[in-house]
Amino acid sequence: MAKGSLENHLFRKGCAPLSWELRLKIAIGAARGLAFLHASEKQVIYRDFKASNILLDASYNAKLSDFGLAKLGPTGSNSHITTRVMGTYGYAAPEYVATGHLYVKSDVYGFGVVMLEMLSGKRALDPNRPNGQQSLVDWAKPYLADRRKLARLMDPQFEGQYNSKQSHQAAQLTLNCLAGEPRSRPSMKEVLETLEQIEALKSRTREARGGSGTSSRDRAHGRSAAVHQRSSPRGGSDARRGSRATNGHATKAR
Repeated sequence: MAKGSLENHLFRKGCAPLSWELRLKIAIGAARGLAFLHASEKQVIYRDFKASNILLDASYNAKLSDFGLAKLGPTGSNSHITTRVMGTYGYAAPEYVATGHLYVKSDVYGFGVVMLEMLSGKRALDPNRPNGQQSLVDWAKPYLADRRKLARLMDPQFEGQYNSKQSHQAAQLTLNCLAGEPRSRPSMKEVLETLEQIEALKSRTREARGGSGTSSRDRAHGRSAAVHQRSSPRGGSDARRGSRATNGHATKAR
């Protein structure tokens, strides 16, 4: 993909920092991709949602990649499936890590972790951080919950150029996605709708240091999400065949 992965833009040295507007655009595109998978006739649980699996095209439209761990979701009255724990520690939902029970809303937790990385500019896990800060989720939750502390969490690379009302609402959404119980998390459809409402807010951008600023030069226009890569789930087993979704519509590779 033309712009590489979200992970590179957030963490690789030498990459130009992403503006607030672009991060919001990427979040919307990725949310649209997950919401599509969850709403498909045969529900698909992505199972490995993380920044390195979000690829960006030349216009910074988000494309979900690498479906090697995807699973078909529960059927009938079942709330979850039970499977061997796989994925990436730090992004995997706590109920999945603890029990192997995989819910559709386990993906929502992973989305919350990526949202937190985009807000803070910090990796989900970093053993080089001080004790108590190595797990980003554990460290950040008090800042997400308190509007007065939120500025201390925001990525310094924003240089104060972000919309304070949008950032507060994005923080609240992130906190909801990171709820300990799956039933307490929003659906990806609700996440997408909330992000689009946040994007539509027109209040003034403020300087995090107390002054008022102007919006960054990059403005989010496109709202497409695509699923890009080479495997899709079938029959409850790990994905093996190609699947792709563009602008919220998926077709199987032939």
